[in-house]
Amino acid sequence: MNKRLHVYYSGSVHGVGFRYTAQRSALSLNITGWVRNMEDGRVEIVCEAKAAALDKFLDKIKYIFGGYISDESVEPEKATGEFEGFDIRF
Repeated sequence: MNKRLHVYYSGSVHGVGFRYTAQRSALSLNITGWVRNMEDGRVEIVCEAKAAALDKFLDKIKYIFGGYISDESVEPEKATGEFEGFDIRF
């Protein structure tokens, strides 16, 4: 059964390749959803996959961008299965 997470990252997360790295990492783990920069300086991610894949994804993001992230908010939601890939939204 898939899970869905709505994640927000704060800090110096714009202009460091966050979205493109998140996309590559998600696709390598068969995670669907999207990532986007927000006008308030945060990065927002909505992602769906098996729990183990989502855990690996979040760990990978923290490992790569830990020095740029000052806060992380993870909100579980009900999976919808609406995504076919993992997109960067603008």
